[in-house]
Amino acid sequence: MKLLEGKTALITGAARGIGKALALRFAQEGANIAFTDLVIDENGKQTEEEIAACGVKVKAYASNAADFKQTEEVVAEVVKDFGRIDILVNNAGITKDGLMMRMTEAQWDAVIGVNLKSAFNFIHAVLPTMIRQRSGSIINMASVVGVHGNAGQSNYAASKAGMIALAKSIAQEVGSRGIRANAIAPGFIETAMTAALPDNVRAEWIKSIPLRRGGKPEDIADVATFLASDMSSYVSGQVIQVDGGMNM
Repeated sequence: MKLLEGKTALITGAARGIGKALALRFAQEGANIAFTDLVIDENGKQTEEEIAACGVKVKAYASNAADFKQTEEVVAEVVKDFGRIDILVNNAGITKDGLMMRMTEAQWDAVIGVNLKSAFNFIHAVLPTMIRQRSGSIINMASVVGVHGNAGQSNYAASKAGMIALAKSIAQEVGSRGIRANAIAPGFIETAMTAALPDNVRAEWIKSIPLRRGGKPEDIADVATFLASDMSSYVSGQVIQVDGGMNM
């Protein structure tokens, strides 16, 4: 039997990148997939087709994850379409980097809104369903910079540190209802965003990683699959760093 057979996963920001890798891996393990992105463009439609090829039910939803009302509406649609939500992955995220002295209020608000408030929105909307089911796995996509900080990314680091604390708090609040909450903190992952970095910056990153390579989205997907499955039924309130040993 597949690890996620019969489960329904809701993944935010999954049209591309790490979110897409998670959705495909979950689908390969038998989960039905509901995923959101700000706009369901050609990338989103292609992702939907690739997931459907795994033989599971899939539907993409256009949604601004930072908007509380939209989130409530989307989650209601997902429950109507799929009947249940067993797994929530809060993956939606953006960066607007800059040194604190030059950072604008708009840059701060945008990153906190998309990265952290969106997680509040979706957890708040999903919990009633999970409580009725008396089961559920919530996974917050954090970052190693949420653990140790990073100059020039105070807004991003603060949002990701918040994701870790949010997962730990939710784990304490609803653990008695059979609901688990954990966080994954990726390190340097090979995505379109990191591919755009200058070669010298990438080289410095790689030198700081004991495994001497960047991670792949599939590395994150493997850990997320473990946390989403019953294999991790006694794991809650944890942050797992997937960083090749960069942040020990």
